[in-house]
Amino acid sequence: MVFSSNPLSLSVPDPTFDAWLRDSGYLEILDQHSSSSTITADPTSTSIITSTTTTATTSGLFISFFSHILTLLSLFTLNPFSKLTTDDFSGQTPSWTRSFFADFGSYSFPSGSDQARLRVNENVKRYARNYASLFILFFACTLYQMPLALIGLISSLALWDAFKFCNDRWGWDRYPVLWQVMVRTAQCVTAVVLICLNVQMALFGAVGISYTVLVLHAAFRKLTSTKQSTRRR
Repeated sequence: MVFSSNPLSLSVPDPTFDAWLRDSGYLEILDQHSSSSTITADPTSTSIITSTTTTATTSGLFISFFSHILTLLSLFTLNPFSKLTTDDFSGQTPSWTRSFFADFGSYSFPSGSDQARLRVNENVKRYARNYASLFILFFACTLYQMPLALIGLISSLALWDAFKFCNDRWGWDRYPVLWQVMVRTAQCVTAVVLICLNVQMALFGAVGISYTVLVLHAAFRKLTSTKQSTRRR
């Protein structure tokens, strides 16, 4: 049966529809929509069908493997903090077991760089407090593995505590020149302590591990619909 065209039918552009899904909290549908768009937009499957079955299978596996590698590499070219705001840290921390980790079915390989970018941006906003907690955990574990870095961090904090105590006791801030000299001296001593005791290496290690976990988890974690209290009208 052939249906005649309806002049009253409404055609919504994809960007507008995606924006409405995002603002309404239908992230799961948005994730599926981006996946289906990538699949239908891929022209390689049509060209492969024209060859023999063996060649098509081999070429399809090679193209699939190569596209997965490109998708993984594209993850580290994204800026996962581009849409992050301070309000994302003020809400309640999502459940670690039911929401953040969830089950095995809550993960899938992104179909393309567009879906990976969408997942990273949305999941980083939703699980910002979880990722911040993981960074603190990784940094604490790194300091545990590097006792000298832990001593250096504690020493620098103690130095500034002593500086504040001396300022409150003798009123250095009432003498601008003396205040600047003491502040610069404390900063130089702190930098020497942190560098000599490898605190920066512990920090860089924790940042590197945390960033890798954040990007991979956010890209592979499927989007789930959320009920938002306020919607854009």
